[in-house]
Amino acid sequence: MSRIGKKPVSLPDGVQASVDGQTVKVKGPKGELDVTLVDDVGVTMKDGAILIEPHDQTKQGRSVWGMSRTLVQNVVDGVTAGFAKTLEINGVGYRAQLKGKDLQLQLGLSHDVVYAVPEGIKVECPKQTEIVVSGIEKQKVGQVAAEIRGFRPPEPYKGKGIKYQGEYIFRKEGKKK
Repeated sequence: MSRIGKKPVSLPDGVQASVDGQTVKVKGPKGELDVTLVDDVGVTMKDGAILIEPHDQTKQGRSVWGMSRTLVQNVVDGVTAGFAKTLEINGVGYRAQLKGKDLQLQLGLSHDVVYAVPEGIKVECPKQTEIVVSGIEKQKVGQVAAEIRGFRPPEPYKGKGIKYQGEYIFRKEGKKK
């Protein structure tokens, strides 16, 4: 039995949801999202909450049960509060700034890295060494943050590079004489 899957997804005030077959559409103050679930689970609306249950007790149905519930919960959270990831830049001369809709990064390379921000994602630079990626789709926010981090991942000797806020960088000792 899935412990996560058993919990119904409650809908906060100001959020409307509709179920059409395997598609769940959610509308809230920040926007509108939908998610299509696999055929192994069933979706129903009951008492202002969304219930997800496996059609039958097959291994595949039980395996995707909790994940399907989490996908619906992420859609509900996205239209109410949204998601954000904060990146920190460490290194001498490393900085970020917004140029129109593009993010310009100076990361110690021979050229500046210009990253075109995708539609539906908001990028802010409160400081030159901090980047805040936000949006209503959790997967898209995480993907954009990972792509930005991928330009210069943190290295283990001095910790220079782009890291997530709160991420621990395992440090190595330098070469000895």
